[in-house]
Amino acid sequence: MNNLAAVYDQDFYLWLCQNTELLREGRIEEIDIENIAEELDAMGKSQHRELLSRLRVLFAHLLKWQFQPDHRSGSWKGTILEQRYQIEQLLEMSPSLKHKMEQKISKAYNKAVGYAAAETGISKSVFPKTCPYVLEEALDEDFYPEA
Repeated sequence: MNNLAAVYDQDFYLWLCQNTELLREGRIEEIDIENIAEELDAMGKSQHRELLSRLRVLFAHLLKWQFQPDHRSGSWKGTILEQRYQIEQLLEMSPSLKHKMEQKISKAYNKAVGYAAAETGISKSVFPKTCPYVLEEALDEDFYPEA
């Protein structure tokens, strides 16, 4: 284990600063390659999880909007707009997150149904089995599904 690997376990910020400096100076042979690779992998997984989480919240609120029209609120609208904004930003910064988007939408939607059912008291069986929203529609700031 090199010295930087030990620093990684003791002071993450210091480890970042030291590796950044070494990279900028071109001293590649001194960097902590193993932990850098792990951190980069974790960053990618984090982006993927964030996209799924934001899609789940967006779909849940669109379902609530559609299936509980009498309970619509500015708070729901604000949540929908925020998720749209954050998803668009994520996809602009990391366009490769669009890879296998249908699978991501399906996975997020299935979780959204459970979330919407828990929050509304509506049975899961009332909601569509598959996502009724295409991504472009769900991200459109003017789109709000009707009952």
